[in-house]
Amino acid sequence: MFAEAPYERIREVYVSSSLWRQMEESSGGHEAAPAHALVWEKLRACMERGIYVEQVSDEVLRKASDTQTPQGILFLMEQFSYTIEEMLQNAPERQQRDGRPPLFLILEDIQDPGNLGTMLRTGEGAGVCGVIMSRKTADIYNPKTIRSTMGSLYRVPFLYVEELSEAITILKENGIKVYAAHLKGERYFDEISYSGGSAFLVGNEGNGLKTETAKMADMWLKIPMEGKLESLNAAVSAALLLYRAAGDWRSSNRCSG
Repeated sequence: MFAEAPYERIREVYVSSSLWRQMEESSGGHEAAPAHALVWEKLRACMERGIYVEQVSDEVLRKASDTQTPQGILFLMEQFSYTIEEMLQNAPERQQRDGRPPLFLILEDIQDPGNLGTMLRTGEGAGVCGVIMSRKTADIYNPKTIRSTMGSLYRVPFLYVEELSEAITILKENGIKVYAAHLKGERYFDEISYSGGSAFLVGNEGNGLKTETAKMADMWLKIPMEGKLESLNAAVSAALLLYRAAGDWRSSNRCSG
């Protein structure tokens, strides 16, 4: 993830002595692993830009890391900051550029950091304009969340809000239809045409959406399930919904082309 990190956000970089040595040997004529080459190139660029870079002992890096087997590099970054207005401003630009309608993911009280990171990563793959989260949703800067995003944290706009109801109202006022993933859904998610702007509400892993939040949706959707399942993993549900909406755009785009 270090190789993908935007330079303007990086403040400090710490590299284990063993990794530094491996990269120096690779740059000296030995065959370099692709990952090492990318990291070494990034480190050199950081130093050229005046970003603080320090080599530390393997022991120091292990103690500073939250994993038992750190990959050899830690770095400090400035946090990202977005507003719902910025997300909405970017949506029309995208629609004018390639015809994709606005697409949002709204999360209520998601607790598992891995789920949250997976949703952000899935959101990037599906082409979301932004991910909006309740304050009780897991910390997006949790190390497990960051690793689960696989770099999407750098590219997908996200926002925590005090009241989801206010964000939902703003989206609806801007012509975006809000759908809730709900066990009492009126329609199956794959029966709907998502031709306009869409936003999907996904609730807490154990309790689902709060009643007052679900009531704000334009429509409740359900996902067909066989066997004795009552629900799917929250991240899986989000993936199905987002990719269905993204698939509608791609299908209509191919037909019109």
